[in-house]
Amino acid sequence: MTPLLVIAAGIVAIAIGTLLLRSYGPRVRVGRLLAVTPVVTLAAARDLASTGIRRYVRIEGRLDADDEFPDEHDRPLVFRRRRVEARLRGGWRVLDEQRQLVPFRLREGLDEAGVEAEALDEGLVTLVRESLGIAAEVADQLTMRLPPETPVRLRIEQLSSVEHASVLGVPVIGADGAVQMTSGTGRPLVVCTLEREEAMRVLADGARARPIAAAVALASGLALLVAGIGWALVAGAAA
Repeated sequence: MTPLLVIAAGIVAIAIGTLLLRSYGPRVRVGRLLAVTPVVTLAAARDLASTGIRRYVRIEGRLDADDEFPDEHDRPLVFRRRRVEARLRGGWRVLDEQRQLVPFRLREGLDEAGVEAEALDEGLVTLVRESLGIAAEVADQLTMRLPPETPVRLRIEQLSSVEHASVLGVPVIGADGAVQMTSGTGRPLVVCTLEREEAMRVLADGARARPIAAAVALASGLALLVAGIGWALVAGAAA
């Protein structure tokens, strides 16, 4: 065993951990943004928008709207996304997406900021209602022909005006003169109604083994890298 072998093992472990994380696509980035984006008050977000400073921040408060619409349980919704997906070539592909939304905002006391709901994509982090089946069971509802045994799923995500939420984005002044949160600085708009642990579980699509394996690989790789470099330095000094 030599320092170079330890360093090489560390690099391999880090590469494996990175590949495991990348297998989640943009959801990994959303999780990282939820963990590191600084929280500011709505008043501070308004000041940023007024000065024209484009800064990616996190604000928190209660969702609110003037024209909610009810779901089947009469909950007042501001946003609803329905996706039909099929498992093709090892991943889930969206076959059909339908959205229903009204203009909504985040409120904190007397302060508020609008949310550009049209910009929501991978940044929507909330509880998912999911139904699983195969293509043969819903052939008349699919927009393309699939082998009958292809796994398919229906996923419904929605936001209610009674929920507390975190919104990550860039505060700007909208056309109506009000503050609005939107995507910017190369980062997506994120709306999350979950606590951190639950949010990470949803972003990991319910899987626990893969993110744990990625974390172990990254931590082990870093430890091996540090140990190998330290060993090499000590060996070089002794020589």
